[in-house]
Amino acid sequence: MVTVVLAFKVNSPERRMRWLLVSGVPNFIFSLCTLIQVTLCGLWLGTSPPFVDTDANSEHGHVIILCNKGSFTAFYYVLEYLVTLALASFRMLRRILVSTPRFVYCSGILKDYQLVLALAFAIEQINKNPSLLHNLTLGFDIYDAQYRGWTVLRNPFTWLFGNYKIPNYSCMRDSRSVAVFTGPSTVTSDQIGTLLRLYRFPQFTVGSFDQSLSDLNKFPALYQMAKKDTSITTAMVSLLLYFSWNWVGLMTSQNENGVSVLAELKEEMAKNRLCVAYEVVISSQDLQHLYNMMGNYNDINKASARAVIIYGDQDSLKALMLGIEQILIKGKVCIMNSQWDFTLKRKYFMLGSLHVPLIFTHHYADVSGFTDFVKAIHPSKYPEDFVLAKLWFLSFNCSYSESDCVSWDNCVHDASLDWLPGHIFDMTMSGDSYNVYNAVYAVAQALHELLLHQTEVPTLGNRKEIVPSPVQLNPLLKSIQFQNPSGDQVILDEKRKLEPEYDILNIWNFPEGLELAVKVGKFSPYAPHGNQLSLSENMVEWAIETTETPHSVCSESCDPGFRKSPQEGKAACCFDCTPCPENEIANGTNMEHCVRCEDHQYANTHRTKCLLRVATFLTFGDPLGMALACIAFCFSMLTVVVLGMFLKYKDTAIVKANNRALSYNLLISLIFCFLCSLLFLGRPNAVTCILQQITFGVVFTVAVSTVLAKTVTVVLAFKAISPGRKIRWLLVSGAPKFIIPICTLIQVTLCGLWLEASPPFVDTDVHSEHGHIIILCNKGSLTAFYCVLGYLGFLALASFTVAFLARNLPDTFNEAKFLTFSMLVFCSVWITFLPVYHSAKGKVMVAVEVFSILSSGAGLLACIFAPKCYIILAMPNRNSLHGFRDKKHGRRNKHY
Repeated sequence: MVTVVLAFKVNSPERRMRWLLVSGVPNFIFSLCTLIQVTLCGLWLGTSPPFVDTDANSEHGHVIILCNKGSFTAFYYVLEYLVTLALASFRMLRRILVSTPRFVYCSGILKDYQLVLALAFAIEQINKNPSLLHNLTLGFDIYDAQYRGWTVLRNPFTWLFGNYKIPNYSCMRDSRSVAVFTGPSTVTSDQIGTLLRLYRFPQFTVGSFDQSLSDLNKFPALYQMAKKDTSITTAMVSLLLYFSWNWVGLMTSQNENGVSVLAELKEEMAKNRLCVAYEVVISSQDLQHLYNMMGNYNDINKASARAVIIYGDQDSLKALMLGIEQILIKGKVCIMNSQWDFTLKRKYFMLGSLHVPLIFTHHYADVSGFTDFVKAIHPSKYPEDFVLAKLWFLSFNCSYSESDCVSWDNCVHDASLDWLPGHIFDMTMSGDSYNVYNAVYAVAQALHELLLHQTEVPTLGNRKEIVPSPVQLNPLLKSIQFQNPSGDQVILDEKRKLEPEYDILNIWNFPEGLELAVKVGKFSPYAPHGNQLSLSENMVEWAIETTETPHSVCSESCDPGFRKSPQEGKAACCFDCTPCPENEIANGTNMEHCVRCEDHQYANTHRTKCLLRVATFLTFGDPLGMALACIAFCFSMLTVVVLGMFLKYKDTAIVKANNRALSYNLLISLIFCFLCSLLFLGRPNAVTCILQQITFGVVFTVAVSTVLAKTVTVVLAFKAISPGRKIRWLLVSGAPKFIIPICTLIQVTLCGLWLEASPPFVDTDVHSEHGHIIILCNKGSLTAFYCVLGYLGFLALASFTVAFLARNLPDTFNEAKFLTFSMLVFCSVWITFLPVYHSAKGKVMVAVEVFSILSSGAGLLACIFAPKCYIILAMPNRNSLHGFRDKKHGRRNKHY
């Protein structure tokens, strides 16, 4: 570091410190600093050296073996000594940057010297233009602004008055200037502007736009050539959206511009749902701020944000470039404005940058002729330009002469500035140089307009000069608007300036050290929304050995089928991905909410799209429907067979003893009970839905009321033969036969009320089977349905009670026991039906009801008629009164 300082001091005009560099003093500094550190380490080892230690508290279930520092005091002495050396190096670098005149640095002077070339080029063009400033030749003086306290005003005083020690008195009568160009540093423009405003002297700043210089009360005659970054935040956010970077760090300068842009950036990012990972304010005013930035090391480098927006002017970014650039932003994609000066980094860092820069610069038209003008530049052509001579001497390795005078015979004869590498000197006009070019034309246009109205200005004595007063230019400059030779509109009034367009530059650093700025894109605020940003992504050079576009997100995108679930206490860009619930989809990435499918649709297994449901119902073709239909048909045929058997043996004792007419009625009603179950199969419609429940309720009421009539008949038959015979007239009058129509009429009334209130209707079930719409019959009024079912249960319970009481009545053909069992089966089936029916869904629910109908009917058929059929077919001898008497007589003889 000291070698760098001495090398620059040696190149100063007086060369007083050359002997320090020649004598090798910097080498002794290396040895001395190392010796001091070795001494400190020796004292550390002599007092309390490091030793092996264990830590049993940090991790549960583990003993961590580590090195104990021994003496922490000695450890911190060693560390503080390293920090002291680092700060000393930083102070020297800063001194080089801000204290030493910039003209003595080869790379720095080349960058600034292009401003001088642009000035000379523009003046040469104007002087050759016969239609502009006729009979008036423009010239210029170059002054260096010493960046050390009050000395920054020394040269401006000299330029204004000829002697900086006697202000307000001018001894420069033969030289008249009409405008001054300052910059590109905002600080120097501000300080010089405080002097020039006293004299209303037109001042043009050629650096970046600065909000603090827009105060007309403080700077009434200051004109900023650069356009205000009115759309820089929109441009940067558009780039973030293009690469889908939603987790971004912000680093801005600690000035009015930085505060304004930071607020606009955060607002624009919030509109587009982008999040700020961290905020860092950059300042080069003191070393304490450097400590603060180093304290943000973990926040910056350990954050998952790979993209960093850096906005600031060159003055505020020096500390970042010189001291901590490679520490704080390594591996990051830096999105910057045009103020980042890469020549500074080249001078002080041998290693390449560890980040990828994408730079937004103001777009401007190419200035024809400038490159040829620069190629023709030679010190012999401009012998009065000692800066060019110095630059030439340092750039082209001109050998020393015996005297301090430079002889161009010692240099390459046909050397030219275009021999220099592009990263040392750019032959194309830079943004600041373009501002100089426009400023010269603005002054020329104002002078030309003024001279059209005022051709002579009276001066001292009898002489007359045509050069106007600088104060006279201000009204014209404020309203001036013209088109420069490149075709761009130039407007000095900030309120009427057009929004700037931006070129996006990427720094190519392969091979190492190339650092070539390549245009990879453009942003135009005048383009239609959505087409403002154009980018050639394949031209962007990312980090070395990396071809994929970096990711800068807090959480990875949620794929289709998942929705974003915010993480508590974190930014909106930090979220978890939660699968969509059943029958909901997310057909895009990073969806906030899942969308429910329509009732006639269902979500696929990946929850990415809705599919049409397939209409289904319990059909005769289904295995379950076919089985139930076969069972119903078989039971119906079986009942028909039993009915035929009873008709054939209608005169036998067992058929006649059990009320033949009621048996026929019961068998016929059971046939209809089995057949009504077929109404539940097939595609439901309005008619079948009504017939299902009404037919079921009526035919089963007939069947159960018939069983009740048979039970009452048995009881009355035995009561009629008891002494007294008081109720024989009930049996003789056929009273039990009225039970059937009365009970049926009550059920028909209930069904009528059901149809009147809320009849059954065709309904769909989209939840029971995935991907299907089940078409079924809705009961309409569940209350009415349960009333019908409850009424059947009441009849069955009454029949069961009467039959149970009559089960022990004597008689061979007494069927009270069979009626009891039949009602027990019937009640058991329908009591079981209720919970199963409520737990079943879809086609299963229909199947449960059909199965209950078939089971209860089969129970009645089996319990009542199976014993009778057995006697008729297997024991015909018992199916007669003679046989019954023989059997009874035999039992008595056996008993006696």
